[in-house]
Amino acid sequence: MIRSMTAFAAGERSTEWGTLACELRAVNHRFLELGTRMPEELRSVEPALRERISAKVSRGKVDLGLRLRSVEGGGELQLNRALLTQLQGLAGELRGGFPELRASLTELLQFPGVLQSRGVDPAALQAEVLTLLDTVLAEFVAAREREGAKLVAAILERVDGVAALAAEVRSLMPAIRDGQRAKLQARLADLPHPVEPGRMEQELVLWLQKLDVDEELDRLDSHIDEIRRVLAQREPVGRRLDFLLQEFNREANTLGSKSVDRRTSQVAIELKVLIDQIREQVQNIE
Repeated sequence: MIRSMTAFAAGERSTEWGTLACELRAVNHRFLELGTRMPEELRSVEPALRERISAKVSRGKVDLGLRLRSVEGGGELQLNRALLTQLQGLAGELRGGFPELRASLTELLQFPGVLQSRGVDPAALQAEVLTLLDTVLAEFVAAREREGAKLVAAILERVDGVAALAAEVRSLMPAIRDGQRAKLQARLADLPHPVEPGRMEQELVLWLQKLDVDEELDRLDSHIDEIRRVLAQREPVGRRLDFLLQEFNREANTLGSKSVDRRTSQVAIELKVLIDQIREQVQNIE
């Protein structure tokens, strides 16, 4: 399936530590360039994230954003009952020697270690992040494929236009050759000295060879078949299409340079317009 390089997808996932949010967005780029934005507590999972994305995306400037929003009460404290019991025992022992010793609840809770924040399990959090990424990445790839299908339709429409123009040139060439033959014969006939028939035929052949575009049209037909074949593949083909369009443009330029007729000159211009439109679409393909 042909994919566009531009896409966006986002998702969220609730965890015991808060809500994970993930965003993936991408624009065109010659290669895969992945940038990340995430809090420090999630940095440990970054290599795994990069590996997952690289396995699904081959080209584009991709921006990955991750956030962890703590839910209300998500940072709840836990009471270290064992330590609190020890403190109570010590207070009882000391009270005999210090009758006025008093310890309020607030003071006890402020003693280091009595209240503890519930820690984050790194392995469990990483698993949550990867699960969320897989969901978002699947939607991201699907969005690329949907946009890619539109690009293919637009490209094939213009490829059909190129094929029609190539066929038009083929249909015009016999009449153009006959017209050029008649013009050259008239010019040779106007010369002050008669030209030998063999020499005249030789000049005609050389002149018509310079105008011959059958080879260019054959190559153009071959390129048309190839681009249709490439667009039917399921692997990334953007770079191959870039190369094919260089070949398309080369044939269009040669057709224009060999043209001696207003009609074929106009066709050459229309060919270059269509090829340029195809190139604009291909720039978006992975």
